[in-house]
Amino acid sequence: MMLFQTITNKGLEVMAKQTGAMLAQVRQQTIAELVQKMGNVTVNELCARFNVSPATIRNDLRSLESRSIIKRTHGGAISTTKMVYELNTLQKEVRYIDEKKAIARAAVEFIQEGDAIALDSGTTTFELARLLTNIRNLTVVTNDLQIASWLEQNTSVNILLAGGQVRRNFRCTTGQSALDMLSMLHVDKAFIAVNGISIKNGLTTPTMDMACIKKQMIDAADKVLLLADSSKIGRTAFVTYAPVSVLDVMITDEFADSSFVESLRSTGVNVICARIEAGS
Repeated sequence: MMLFQTITNKGLEVMAKQTGAMLAQVRQQTIAELVQKMGNVTVNELCARFNVSPATIRNDLRSLESRSIIKRTHGGAISTTKMVYELNTLQKEVRYIDEKKAIARAAVEFIQEGDAIALDSGTTTFELARLLTNIRNLTVVTNDLQIASWLEQNTSVNILLAGGQVRRNFRCTTGQSALDMLSMLHVDKAFIAVNGISIKNGLTTPTMDMACIKKQMIDAADKVLLLADSSKIGRTAFVTYAPVSVLDVMITDEFADSSFVESLRSTGVNVICARIEAGS
């Protein structure tokens, strides 16, 4: 009986720690959003909002500052322009269009007849999907509803849509069902999108649910290719889902910061800076 009680107590302790860690992540994401919207917040304001101690809030602020998401001040925190918040799909579609098309043209050169590929959700990966009309015997795995719909209507590509909870205004799926499906698959190449990338903080995205999907796609692939326009370089979103060391190739545009490109190349990543065509 004593042994059973000991095991039970240890199990409860582990569950409590896991729950505490999840609550801390949610609280920290909310704090980051508040700082971004308000410009600054105080420890006392955050304590009252979350009903936690000043020590807990200070730990949260230290964690956020270590990832360059906020800057701590005496008694609170202020925003940093390095923090990336997620635009919805409609907002993304009108930004950096020529850069995204140039990146897609460079990316399609890596796809061969008979490949199985994963396409992450995003507007740059959608531009890549639009170039897949003439590749035979191609299988595409995606969680992006827009990509799946376009491929179904315009190509003979074999499409596997990772079903799950639909993320409203982002035209994609997330959640455990999507992760379960992706975990059973193996692909030749994964084309991954990103909200921010830096040598220090790696590949980042604003939400935990999207981070899990991206990580699972990376784990399923023999080769990982990141598609990221130059505006994403040097920026950091809330969740790191992979270090830059997971990348085989990064395709960006000709305006990419040269020092970052050289730094990433020095780690062994093949960095391609796609040229933008006039009128593309």
